[in-house]
Amino acid sequence: MYRVLVCDDDIAILESVKIYLENEGYEVLTAVNGLEALKIIENNDIHCMVLDIMMPVLDGIRATVKIREKYNFPIIFLSAKSEDTDKITGLGFGADDYVTKPFNPLELVARVRSQIRRYVSLGSLTVTKNMIVTGGLTLNKETKEVLVDGENVKLTAREFNILNYLMDNMGKVLSSTQIYEAVWNEPAFHTEKTVTVHIKNIREKIEINPKEPKYLKVVWGLGYKIEKY
Repeated sequence: MYRVLVCDDDIAILESVKIYLENEGYEVLTAVNGLEALKIIENNDIHCMVLDIMMPVLDGIRATVKIREKYNFPIIFLSAKSEDTDKITGLGFGADDYVTKPFNPLELVARVRSQIRRYVSLGSLTVTKNMIVTGGLTLNKETKEVLVDGENVKLTAREFNILNYLMDNMGKVLSSTQIYEAVWNEPAFHTEKTVTVHIKNIREKIEINPKEPKYLKVVWGLGYKIEKY
């Protein structure tokens, strides 16, 4: 049985998340601040942690810095802050994912499941020169496979080529015209909708919540990019 540590000073959230995770078969430990969480971690094997950022005694950011000195289990931040800069800051301190309050408990459970699957399945993954990896997203150019947190995702040939092109240019914003001409290998002429439909289909397959994507982002008015982790 996998063990999840949930740390939040809001008791209502703590109990709610605990119930949802236990219903999925996880063993759940709870803490109300970072210091209490560190003590629990010292005495238990943790497979995933759900960690609030704003807490008394020891906040989530400082707790994460301490945790990352010794442990590499996945950490999912919880926070009322929704700005992209806050998300980037949290990920920069060692978190693996970020959920903004208020959140859908079922989505949080899905993210926990995804992170544990990645932690358990990909710990021994050997990355070769034919593979591109960002977070839990892996594209293998040789086998034409795409994995998300260790699970195979079935893309069409066109979808694979689009994702391949985006991941080859990871972090760069690419316009619909650039994507079309690179993948279809012909001049683009009123092709924005064609690219948009394919991007939507890829998102549906690789993202836990396509409306709040982790990997395939839209940069409004400019194009699309794959986030680098």
